[in-house]
Amino acid sequence: MAQLIKIYSENPSPKAIKKVVEVLKNGGLVIFPTDTIYALGCDINNTRALQKIAQIKGVKLEKANFSFICRDLSNLSDYVKQISTSTFKILRRALPGPYTFILPGARTLPSVFKKKKTVGIRVPNNSIAIAIVLELSNPIVSISIKDEDEIIEYTTDPELILEKWGHLVDLVIDGGYGGNEPSTVIDLSEDEPLIVREGKGNLEIF
Repeated sequence: MAQLIKIYSENPSPKAIKKVVEVLKNGGLVIFPTDTIYALGCDINNTRALQKIAQIKGVKLEKANFSFICRDLSNLSDYVKQISTSTFKILRRALPGPYTFILPGARTLPSVFKKKKTVGIRVPNNSIAIAIVLELSNPIVSISIKDEDEIIEYTTDPELILEKWGHLVDLVIDGGYGGNEPSTVIDLSEDEPLIVREGKGNLEIF
């Protein structure tokens, strides 16, 4: 059963964040808060952990659509092909925020993602998620925690998340109640922005 660890978003404890990162570096799976729904994630560089998440999602790893949780836009070129000035302006205007941007994948992606033409990039407006990525020094690969039977508390209450998902992951972070509205997904891989899924966030900025 996973461990539940309390971290306050106002001032995330460096000691607690280090503990989370230790789990990630050892190939563990962690459920953590974002600015939308709680997410399940692992270290982008740990293939074994990536395979576990793909298995939970019920897809083959090479076909899985994950989001990359990044600390900011500074190391975007490690994962994304060169983008236009107008695309970068959209990203800078919207992030950090409740958006997932689909962008053309770079050749420098980790080997398991080499065949992917596009990747989803997230920079959530959540201090816990950002603190973890900063301490880890590379992105977290993540999927949203969704509930098949629409019992919203399962996706918002960390203790109920632990109850339902604890046998599948190593650590659940209690960062307070989460939201139940997913991120807005915008495809920026072509010339014009295309809204793939309308979720949380202001669409007028696009």
